[in-house]
Amino acid sequence: MPTTDHELPLEMIRNRPQLVPTVLQTVFGLKLPKHAQTTLASESYADANPAELRCDATVLVGDPKAPTLGVVVESQLRSREEKTYSWPAYVAMLRHRHKCPVVLVVFCPDEASARGCAAPIDMGHPDWVLKPLTLHPGDLPPITDPAIALQLPELAILSAPAHTNGPDRLAVIRCAAAAIAALSGEVGTFYHDYMVSKFDDPAKKDLEEIVKIDNYQWQSEFAITHRAEGKAEGKAEGKVEADTKGVLLVLGARGISVPDNVRERVTNCTDLDQLERWLQRAAVIDNADELLD
Repeated sequence: MPTTDHELPLEMIRNRPQLVPTVLQTVFGLKLPKHAQTTLASESYADANPAELRCDATVLVGDPKAPTLGVVVESQLRSREEKTYSWPAYVAMLRHRHKCPVVLVVFCPDEASARGCAAPIDMGHPDWVLKPLTLHPGDLPPITDPAIALQLPELAILSAPAHTNGPDRLAVIRCAAAAIAALSGEVGTFYHDYMVSKFDDPAKKDLEEIVKIDNYQWQSEFAITHRAEGKAEGKAEGKVEADTKGVLLVLGARGISVPDNVRERVTNCTDLDQLERWLQRAAVIDNADELLD
């Protein structure tokens, strides 16, 4: 049965495929077209009757009809010999189907599994060796800018547990909190529960202190009641609630004091479009009063 460690990176990619080109650029230094469209494609690589060839996720960079790059995404908890036969097949089939270059990216939960899965796969033909691009949370950069956390919350959440003991620990945790607040419903709950399960006790305490300073109890609400409330109140109300918290939490994470009149305006707002505009503005303004301009 798939575990959370296996499913979380895949769920994040399915929700936000832009995570894949970001990882390719920041971790592996690949050069990709700026502002290129990113889409999901079929995970099935079987063109005919034989045994099913199915990867965990497929991402296309560029025009889906003529992509500039195809990415085979796998989530692997440990190295497995059978993958040395299926992974090259995935790469070859995706390349054949879309007539574009293809890379293989393998998400792993820790350094040891990433090292094992990175072993070169010798195809037998001279100079034909597949070297999987593997990574674990420690390979991801620490996210300390709330604007980046707001733009790509999955990256902030996935990398946070690996950087809670570093010099930027509080900034990392603040950004992870802002990222959670920017999400809503089952997705936010799932990501929250995963992230907290990976935090050590000091990091959990720091997270509790951060949400207390910003006058929030959203951690316990997400973990205990948010799922039930979301079902009872409906998706729209759940999104309004999440965006309301997100606006205030992003301001708090950036060290911007929020006066009572601004807090009241945000808290009482039920216009989802307005809240989303405020959420984007909260990531770039220098003073809370600018939020309402």
